[in-house]
Amino acid sequence: MDVGSANRERAEGQLAQIAGTVGLARRLGIDVWLRGGWAMDFFLGRLTRDHEDIDWFAPAADAPALAAGLHELGYRPLGGVPPEQQLDFEKDGLESSFTLLDFAADGRALVAGGPWAGTPWPAGLLAAEPGRLGGVECPIVSPEAQIEIKQMMPVWDTRRPRRPKDAEDIARLREALG
Repeated sequence: MDVGSANRERAEGQLAQIAGTVGLARRLGIDVWLRGGWAMDFFLGRLTRDHEDIDWFAPAADAPALAAGLHELGYRPLGGVPPEQQLDFEKDGLESSFTLLDFAADGRALVAGGPWAGTPWPAGLLAAEPGRLGGVECPIVSPEAQIEIKQMMPVWDTRRPRRPKDAEDIARLREALG
């Protein structure tokens, strides 16, 4: 995809922050998984569109260590979402959001906090092979779970209408899965 120079700069900055976050997580022994549009791009191995932010999943138990590590890298916390559900950060004008996960005894990922705490995320959410883009390798959510989340989000949260980019992402993922 050909993106404009401003969008290209943002994409390059976001890709560098993804690499930095993965490196931080490895140093701290914390698991993180890309989700959303960047996860799709890492699965496909190419940039498909402009991304507003970087979306992640991370274990709730590791949230304090992750937040401290991000702070040391120059990230600034943003408010807005209850911290038991999600941690939002900004660095260099780019936002990263970490949706927190709990885990069932069988290892299945669960919503960590808020009114849906304990609700299972789609099966196989974290079962994908790492994705790759621009020389960066990163754990990603499975494309099948990604499709389910993009289809169901407007049902799960009626305040979040279906967006054209979600339909386009679903079509890209389905095509890649064959």
